[in-house]
Amino acid sequence: MTDISQIPEITAAIRRSWPVGEESLAALAAVIDRCDFGKRQLLVRAGAALGYAYFIEKGMTRSYWIVDGEEITTSFSIEGAIVFSMDELYYGRLSEEYVETVEPVTAYAIAIGDLLRIMESDLDMANWGRVIHQHEYRRLHRSHKERLTLPAHERYAAFAGQFPQVCRRARLSDIASYLGVTPSTLSRIRSCRN
Repeated sequence: MTDISQIPEITAAIRRSWPVGEESLAALAAVIDRCDFGKRQLLVRAGAALGYAYFIEKGMTRSYWIVDGEEITTSFSIEGAIVFSMDELYYGRLSEEYVETVEPVTAYAIAIGDLLRIMESDLDMANWGRVIHQHEYRRLHRSHKERLTLPAHERYAAFAGQFPQVCRRARLSDIASYLGVTPSTLSRIRSCRN
């Protein structure tokens, strides 16, 4: 059994979303296992059911789709986040997206079945799940609106303000893909900001 108090980043991140009690955290700790991944390893694979969600203690991931042979970045996750296949968790389907490590990652894996069981039986964890998805929906909504209404330099400024760590740690091409611009356009935008 993992001692949840030994992973304060994850505990703090969970509690920033919802004031989850000690009993709920203990139930979570009983079913998570630490795992380490190198750079550019897939945690979630399109067309596969891998069966796990990951609480990120250290490192960063990016989620993406492949459209016409091109990787389209949909999000980034850093310390304190949880990453998983929404298709697998909520719909019991194979993933439509990939999640890869951008840098070495230390995470705590939980089987999808265990996560569902905890969220279905524990009110604190159910509320935590609801709130993190509210935040994610808002992020997606904002990103979609910015992509449709803002010029590229303003899109980058909004992204940099919201995700400064990602700007420092992610590849230029991955950020450009997320923003819907070419890497050369993003390079020019970034050089003008410095």
